Amino acid sequence: MFTPSRTGLALALALAYPLLTLPVHAQTVAATDSGPATAAPTPQRVEISSQRQRLDAARNGLSPDTGSSIYRFDQQDIAKLPMGADTPLNQVILQAPGVVQDSYGQLHVRGDHADLQYRIDGIVIPEAIGGFGQALETRFADQIQVLTGALPAQYGYRTAGVVDIHSKGASQQNGGQISLLGGSNGHREGSLELGGSVGALSYYMVGSAMHDDQGIENPTSSRHALHDETEQGNGFGYFSYVLTPETRVNLILGGANNRFQIPNVAGQAPDYSLAGHDNIDSATLDARQKERNHFGVLSLQSSLGQDVDYQVALFSRYTDVHYRPDDVGDLAFNGVAADVARSNRASGLQADASWRLNATHTLRSGMFYQSEKGATRNNSLVFPADANGNQTSDQPLSISDDAQLKGHTWGVYLQDQWQPVKALTVNYGLRYDQVRTVVDEQQLSPRVGVVYDIDAMTRVHAGYSRYFTPPPTEQIDQTSIQKFQGTTNALPTDANTAVRSERSNYYDLGIERQIDSHLTVGMDGYYRQVRHLQDEGQFGNALIYSAFNYSHARVYGLELSATYRNEAFSAYANVAFARALGKGLETGQFNFEQDEIDYINSNWVHLDHDQATTASAGASYQWSNGLATSADLLFGSGLRNGFANSSHLPSYTQVNLSAHRSFDLGTAVGPVELRLSALNVFDRTYQIRDGSGIGVGAPQYGQRRTVLMGISKSF
Repeated sequence: MFTPSRTGLALALALAYPLLTLPVHAQTVAATDSGPATAAPTPQRVEISSQRQRLDAARNGLSPDTGSSIYRFDQQDIAKLPMGADTPLNQVILQAPGVVQDSYGQLHVRGDHADLQYRIDGIVIPEAIGGFGQALETRFADQIQVLTGALPAQYGYRTAGVVDIHSKGASQQNGGQISLLGGSNGHREGSLELGGSVGALSYYMVGSAMHDDQGIENPTSSRHALHDETEQGNGFGYFSYVLTPETRVNLILGGANNRFQIPNVAGQAPDYSLAGHDNIDSATLDARQKERNHFGVLSLQSSLGQDVDYQVALFSRYTDVHYRPDDVGDLAFNGVAADVARSNRASGLQADASWRLNATHTLRSGMFYQSEKGATRNNSLVFPADANGNQTSDQPLSISDDAQLKGHTWGVYLQDQWQPVKALTVNYGLRYDQVRTVVDEQQLSPRVGVVYDIDAMTRVHAGYSRYFTPPPTEQIDQTSIQKFQGTTNALPTDANTAVRSERSNYYDLGIERQIDSHLTVGMDGYYRQVRHLQDEGQFGNALIYSAFNYSHARVYGLELSATYRNEAFSAYANVAFARALGKGLETGQFNFEQDEIDYINSNWVHLDHDQATTASAGASYQWSNGLATSADLLFGSGLRNGFANSSHLPSYTQVNLSAHRSFDLGTAVGPVELRLSALNVFDRTYQIRDGSGIGVGAPQYGQRRTVLMGISKSF
């Protein structure tokens, strides 16, 4: 039976209740011989709508993209994807050039491990602890922008890519939509959207609940996974009040509550002996993981005269991940059963301002401050062991290893956008950042980006950025080495558990050519020189990621893209070639075998998320009878595997198809939209991971053929 996550559903209802009690302004519609006539909007409504549009334009102008590569998805683009607005956010971003899919819903952009920054309406949303579920949904997005490359000085910390989501918020009309989706693997999903405006107040809310029998990638090639159910609940709310024509207050609330069963593999033999448990069936284990992420943002946006715009935002976020083991099974198969919970609470301030000095110069400046408090609770059952790690007793020991971490991050920036001539724009600036958590480090980072229009159809961009990436506090491993000595979870006594900030020089050069009014092509190349490169791995039996550092790294690649649009047909294609190499382990050595450490310290090795070739493509057609059809595909040459990532998995191609159309079901129901989607339509069996490689803990297979049918009703 479908039992949606209680917290997620409660959040959605809590967001919805205040708005359900607001008065609704009905519009009178008069019928004439020529058809229905809509009531003319009141002058006040038109004026407030115009004010919101001006404020939206001013807010968007606070965030430049000069010199960087940018890829945009609007609501029409999202609707053309096989699952439409039900598409998980990570699957939308996968359609952008240079984005590689990994297990557990992770994404890697341009050879970086995750390191993505998420913004909503220009405001940084503190990152959640990495898990299996998505912390943000696609449904509330009016437009999604993916920025990569040499970013302007405004963007700091997580810089592999910036995912800037413009929420539906102020653009939402009075009304809403209810949607249901179901199909393969027991997938059942429902969502409710409400939005509109009452005078100077505009609002938008969405809540969803989902159940699926395959929540995490299957560790085997079979169609159905063992013990792999998930329940997920998400909620998002946007509230905006226009105080004056130049000023408004915005409130954003969001949350996700996801629960997962950890899938099993039948037929495995235990590696350890546990007293009183002689015959343990690996198919019946019951490990689980719970993930939560809740955030809120209160912002004030305003203007000072015609030339100065600013936005000040207060934000807060709480996130946690709790892995609950199968005590008997984890002890028998792994030698350790660790009940691990990580939590992180962050709050802070972000301020951005722009000042149009004259026709050729626009100054932008701002600051960011974030205070964090992280905690780790680790209650482990382990066996006593000798100096070689061999079990010496079948009676487990209980070890508690709790830790807390406090710290803060802050930064400031100043940049000038200079347009000496109409065809040339230069954005140059500086930012300064400091982090105090497990490290006390800082950096002054110059940035420069150039855009030049060779002619009306050709644009070139180039940029250089110095990047400073603090270690992710929520993924810092604080394991106590001494507590686990003499057990089956022992770590080397000389292990370095600190994680250093990453520092890099990033160079980007690209060209875009509009062939005609329908076809646009582009090419982009990049090179990144890195010290203390941060990577992440899943070490131990808890499926939680921990960070570590390579001493040196070099990352480079080339991206080719093409888009075609006309009235009925549209298509896109992207191909990316990349290399990401690291050398020398600086931190986290306790997660590796000594022979692997020795090899990495003396050789350049591929990073585990390095995929030589990645491609995505899609096409859609709008038929004259109202039927819309679409197809897309993803290709990957295979992520790294084997000793020190010395080989890679076989390549794969996944093709997805969909069709959707609106139907009028009569006066009682009215128009509804039906959508039929087929994912991995050719049912290709392929591995994303095989359990080998640096920081890879378990095998995962790509999703087998999945058929889904959805229905949505607007009101």
